[in-house]
Amino acid sequence: MDSIFLIGRILLGGYFLVGAYNHLFKSSNLVAYAEMKKVPKAKVAVIGSGLLLLFGGYSILTGVRVEAGISALVLFLIPVTFTMHAFWKEEGQARAGDQVQFMKNMALLGAILMLLSIPTPWAMSLGA
Repeated sequence: MDSIFLIGRILLGGYFLVGAYNHLFKSSNLVAYAEMKKVPKAKVAVIGSGLLLLFGGYSILTGVRVEAGISALVLFLIPVTFTMHAFWKEEGQARAGDQVQFMKNMALLGAILMLLSIPTPWAMSLGA
């Protein structure tokens, strides 16, 4: 069971780390999208959210400072989901796309919150 949990951590943490990489090193499209959604100081918001993703993904992947990492991801997911993917404000294809992204983020939020129910230090982690 420990190895299955590790595989899940690699997949979930890796997902957030890829997002962090995009926010930090390939931010131009994300900044443009944030500006379109009227996010104030879009570049700062994209970089800041990338740092939250980096810390959260790292903590899940390594099992280090898990509660703080999950808090960072919650701090990222809640405002981003309701600001950037407010599908109820859109129509047509934009509505469908934002609804998919909204539901994906809600599922990710559920997954990371479930991790809080698993006592730390986790097996096979740097925090063990």
